[in-house]
Amino acid sequence: MTDTTELRQSVRKRLYRIFAAQPGWWLLVFAIAVGVACYVIGLNVGYLDIAGARQLVQQLRTENQKLKTQISDLNATQVALQNKLSTFEAALDEIIPSKNTYNIKPNQSMIVASGRLTIALVGPPTNESVNVNINGKQQSAASGDVITITLDPQTTCRVRVQSFDMFKAVLNASCGPAQ
Repeated sequence: MTDTTELRQSVRKRLYRIFAAQPGWWLLVFAIAVGVACYVIGLNVGYLDIAGARQLVQQLRTENQKLKTQISDLNATQVALQNKLSTFEAALDEIIPSKNTYNIKPNQSMIVASGRLTIALVGPPTNESVNVNINGKQQSAASGDVITITLDPQTTCRVRVQSFDMFKAVLNASCGPAQ
């Protein structure tokens, strides 16, 4: 055991002499070693940050692709729904035309313009005109003609023949203040 103890003491003496003889040089070596260690740790931390950022970018790309697919699916659904809506609107316009516009079949009458007018289509339309009965007065009109009826001094109604065919006439009726 004495050999081991003597060996340890001799190593300690040598190290003490080396460090004591040139303390500035060892301080420089120690500072460089600490700098290298900090540099390596910094590289490792930077590498971990870059790896994490790459993983996050990959996740975001995947999520972005899913969202783009979802958007295109929603756009396709929107187009399909828009087409259905247009079809239903066209069917609804056939049944109930736009405001103040009426589809009248031959020998059919309607009360229009908030109950102020009774309009009837007398017989089927001819090639050039239709026979329209408005509040008991029969008149012949072509497509685009406007028939003006004065109900009282303050109210005037207009009936416009928009179009007609063999099975119906499309009329627009509205009332307003007299001019």
